[in-house]
Amino acid sequence: MTDETWGNIRGELLKSVGKNNYSNWIEPLEFSDLADGVATFLVPTQFMGNWVSRNFGEQILQELSNAGASVSRVEFSVPQRTIAAKPKPVSKPVASTFNEGRDLPGAPLDARFTFDSFVVGKPNELAHAAARRVAEGGPVTFNPLFLYGGVGLGKTHLMHSIAWELQRREQGLRIVYLSAEQFMYRFVQALRDKDMIAFKQLFRSVDVLMIDDVQFIAGKDATQEEFFHTFNALVDQGKQIIVSSDRAPTEITGIEDRIVSRLQSGLVVDLHPTNYELRLGILQQKIDQYSEQFPNLEIADGVLEFLAHRISTNVRVLEGAMMRLFAFGSLVGREVTLELAQDCLSDILRHSDRKITVEEIQRKVSDHYNIRLSDLIGPKRVRTFARPRQVAMYLAKTMTSRSLPEIGRRFGGRDHTTIMHGVRKIEELKQQDSQIADDLELLRRSLEA
Repeated sequence: MTDETWGNIRGELLKSVGKNNYSNWIEPLEFSDLADGVATFLVPTQFMGNWVSRNFGEQILQELSNAGASVSRVEFSVPQRTIAAKPKPVSKPVASTFNEGRDLPGAPLDARFTFDSFVVGKPNELAHAAARRVAEGGPVTFNPLFLYGGVGLGKTHLMHSIAWELQRREQGLRIVYLSAEQFMYRFVQALRDKDMIAFKQLFRSVDVLMIDDVQFIAGKDATQEEFFHTFNALVDQGKQIIVSSDRAPTEITGIEDRIVSRLQSGLVVDLHPTNYELRLGILQQKIDQYSEQFPNLEIADGVLEFLAHRISTNVRVLEGAMMRLFAFGSLVGREVTLELAQDCLSDILRHSDRKITVEEIQRKVSDHYNIRLSDLIGPKRVRTFARPRQVAMYLAKTMTSRSLPEIGRRFGGRDHTTIMHGVRKIEELKQQDSQIADDLELLRRSLEA
């Protein structure tokens, strides 16, 4: 099928789907290939591909057939780029192990994940600064750089950003980014093919090794052994290693102590859960990012603030909610109001509304400070119990909708003025005592997880 034919088909689709739908969903499509009855189109995002397939796939297929194309199915694919350069020569061709002459076995990188698209706020500013420093290249400063945090907080985004920036600064740099699961797969494949020499030479010839979700190798002894030796070999050569995980090195159960020690030997950085300001910044960036794709879409005042407040635990969910609103508002041709957002995102909002209870807070605090729940709630005023009790009161006030009298009843029938005093005391202490501030942050993250 020629570009001219596709151009004619697009004209017919414009008539059938309307100008608004055409500009948002059909115009961005790029014809790629027609083979074996399958017409393939390139799309900017997987979300768009799925949406077009569900809503306009049959129409596209029909118009292709009307134009005389021999096609039975349409597919939508996101173009991906992989950072990987050719390895140094080895005694045995690496191609025999790694799939017919491919370059270094790096996983695809997402072109959207760059430093320019990363929104920086207080919860992630240290991780961003460290990633920027590593991306400058030159003498290795932090080795490894270990990034950890919950789902959707930006670990993978920062790793991809580092890779893109390093490649931009030095084209010939040998960079490999892959998940721990993919590293294990390559290792097992080399064992099966009895080609461990090629595996070792390949992974130890890189300039930058990036391993995502390293917690996956927990409990896998042989993979840990090879990872340990690869790690040591690269560090000895002054090569950069970047690792990510969903938790700190010491909190990953099932990983050998010597590996934990190596992972802690560089810079360990925590990406904290997002705060309101950071979430609002991310949403505002999305407005700018999709302004060309949805030129006529209007967002009413208060919608972004509403989403930033209500969807607080996962940036991916927040971004997905925003895209859904964009798509819905575009398809129905309406302004995205607060009422429309509540209706369109009712399932996401219900899931995000998990209620944290006072009792749950009390259990978490008593476990954190290693005291009995009865002592936390009870009448004893010794400092060992009084300070954790005030921490629990503070969290109950700030993380639940319970009134002060209700909270007081759950703390052994205390008066609401006692609760108020405890809350104020912790508010003062968290500004002066870094340990209290850290305790509050850890407890909040644990409760919101």
